[in-house]
Amino acid sequence: MMIAIVDYGAGNIFSVKNAMDYLGLPAELTFKADDIRNADGIILPGVGAFPWAINMLTKSGLVEVIKEEAVKKPFLGICLGMQLIFSKGYEFEETDGLGLIDGQVRLMTPEGLSIPHIGWNKLEKNRECALLNGLGDDEYVYFVHSYAAECADEDVAAYCEYGSRVTALVNRGTVYGAQFHPEKSGKTGLKILSNFAELIK
Repeated sequence: MMIAIVDYGAGNIFSVKNAMDYLGLPAELTFKADDIRNADGIILPGVGAFPWAINMLTKSGLVEVIKEEAVKKPFLGICLGMQLIFSKGYEFEETDGLGLIDGQVRLMTPEGLSIPHIGWNKLEKNRECALLNGLGDDEYVYFVHSYAAECADEDVAAYCEYGSRVTALVNRGTVYGAQFHPEKSGKTGLKILSNFAELIK
């Protein structure tokens, strides 16, 4: 088994790799299309701005290979990586995303609360999801973001409350996305990453 962590210059890749190493899960940082094609699973991390990230993936020639492979094998987008899986983002300008799940990513406007949304929030389960296997009803995960996904309820596996309902975990077919950072979310986050690896075995 090998999990490809896509390295396109968008930060937080080493914390994801460290978490996988801690779990004893084989994972490699790569920016090569062939490595992504040959991997058994894919993780797309990232922090930063939506248009910049899509531009970096495009320059790296990875947009099409990610679109092709994400529907064939387990795929997990983390933070910005989750936002990129949607149809469009509206950070600075309208930008096409990867279109793996229908939806839009827009600036959060929680009344009376600060942006960016930084800190621990309780995961509220919306429906059954393989990444939530073995987790209870009082699980907290770590968020750092200013933009959030708006998508169909059927694609939302879990959410959190921050002024309003915020999409936290999405899933459609082999495609999963976590707005929070599982690699920074203690035992709960490690369990989610372990569950992702279980999809591959």
